[in-house]
Amino acid sequence: MTKFRGCIDIHAGQVKQIVGGTLDTGNLTTNFTSALPASHFARLYRDHGVRGCHVILLGPGCVEAAEDALEAWPRALQVGGGVTAENAAGWIGRGAEKVILTSYLFPNASFSLDRLQAVLEALDNDKEKLVIDLSCRRRDNKWIVAMNRWQTLTDMEVNQESISLLESHCSEFLIHAADVEGLCRGIDEDLVRSLGQWVSIPTTYAGGGKSVEDLKRVRELSGGKVDLTYGSALDIFGGKGVRFEECVMWNKEAEEIERAGDGAAAKAEE
Repeated sequence: MTKFRGCIDIHAGQVKQIVGGTLDTGNLTTNFTSALPASHFARLYRDHGVRGCHVILLGPGCVEAAEDALEAWPRALQVGGGVTAENAAGWIGRGAEKVILTSYLFPNASFSLDRLQAVLEALDNDKEKLVIDLSCRRRDNKWIVAMNRWQTLTDMEVNQESISLLESHCSEFLIHAADVEGLCRGIDEDLVRSLGQWVSIPTTYAGGGKSVEDLKRVRELSGGKVDLTYGSALDIFGGKGVRFEECVMWNKEAEEIERAGDGAAAKAEE
């Protein structure tokens, strides 16, 4: 069942919402900069039971803020941004539930299974601690994984083949549609629909969400297999399109539906 997932994007030590495609372009567009620390948002998600949230370090100067978030809600948040085989276990030790892996998988923009296996070894071969970020850009009706804060296209297409290859090595996918990230102009419906057909493990989509109705739309398109995160449209990040309390309510209703379904299934087995 599709649920709302939270995010905490950290840039230069502050929680921000940035138009994703402008990172490292020399023309950075920032939609929102919070006066509140990352730990505030971690506690907000914790207090409202919004699980599976990701903390993304967008460049240098972000480690301390990320650590503060983990201290506020230990063993519950996913951390990404600069994760490698050398520091993955360290983030788990500092309180991350999972680490999110992206650019490290693509030396010279080419996928490396050896690097993926090295990260898993660093995590004691526990794939439950690993999320793979397949954030991508659309090119000629294909989605190509983008690295280096979405500025460099890799040799990997997001499709059934790549999804099936990677699912056996991780517990979740995080996929930003980089072309629409931060624009609040609508989700990439084709990508969400395709993910619903391809994935068999928990998957979170981000990019373009502009109203709470997008949760319903993602559920319809993906058959409930894909979750949604909001950024710039969310009121806690200065947005006007989506209220945080609406997202919390959506999750509660989704959980009630799941419990009802589990109860009916158990009764049918009796």
